[in-house]
Amino acid sequence: MTGTEPLLTPLPDTGWSRVLCVVAHPDDMEYGASAAVAAWTARGVEVTYLLLTAGEAGMAEPPDVVGPVRAAEQRHACAEVGVGEPLILDHPDGLLEYGLDLRRDIVRVVRQVRPDAVVTANFDVEAYGGLNQADHRAAGMAVVDAVRDADNPWVFRDLAEDEGLQKWHSSALLVAGHERPTHAVAVDQAAVDAAVASLNRHEAYLRHVTGHPKPEEFIPEILRDGGVRAGVDHAVVFRVFDLGGLGGSGD
Repeated sequence: MTGTEPLLTPLPDTGWSRVLCVVAHPDDMEYGASAAVAAWTARGVEVTYLLLTAGEAGMAEPPDVVGPVRAAEQRHACAEVGVGEPLILDHPDGLLEYGLDLRRDIVRVVRQVRPDAVVTANFDVEAYGGLNQADHRAAGMAVVDAVRDADNPWVFRDLAEDEGLQKWHSSALLVAGHERPTHAVAVDQAAVDAAVASLNRHEAYLRHVTGHPKPEEFIPEILRDGGVRAGVDHAVVFRVFDLGGLGGSGD
C-alpha cells in the first residue's frame, strides 16, 4: 500500500448468523483467514468448515496414514477458532477435478448449512507469490458456481427431490488471500493469537514442510499488513462479491 490508496471498506457482516468456509485441504484456512473466523465465532456467528479433500497427498507418508492425521489436526485447528467438527469430503487430494460431482457436493452443504456468506481461498492461476496449486484452482471455481447453483431450484433438482434440500441464497462470496481485496474484517489480539494457534495445530504437516516459518513469526505480520490497508491494528482482507443482500441475513 502506497499511502495514497483508499482504505478498504469494512465488511458489512453485522447481520450474519452463519458462514460456510469451503477449501481444498486441511490448513488452507489457517494462513490468516482463521483470524476472521475467530472474530465471527466470538460474537456468536456459527462457522462451518467444508474441506473437499483430506489432504492425504500432502506429506511423505502413505495417504492412508496421512489422511487421518491431517483430519485430526484440522479438528484441533477448528477448535482454536470456535469451529465445530469440520466436514471433510473424499475427493482425492492432488487430483481434485472441477465438475458436476464437485459442484453438487458443495451445493448440498450450502443448502444444509444455509450460510449468509461463503468463504473460499484464492483460486487464481498466479497466487501466493507463484503458480497456484491445482486443487486450489479447481476448488475455487467449483465454489463460485456452486454458490449460485445452490440458489437455483432447477439445478441439481435431485437434492430437493431426494434429500429435501431446497434452494438457498447466500449474500456474499469472500475470497481470502486475493491480491486485490475489497473489504476487511478488523480483528483483535485474541483473534490474532487464535489464528496463530490454529496453524500451529497442524504439527505433522508443518514438520513436513522444509523451512516453513513459525506461525507466530508471519501470521501476525499478514494481519498487520491487512490492518494497514483497513486503518486498524490488524485485519483479514477479502475480495468480496456481493451476490445480493450483502450485510443482511438470508433467513
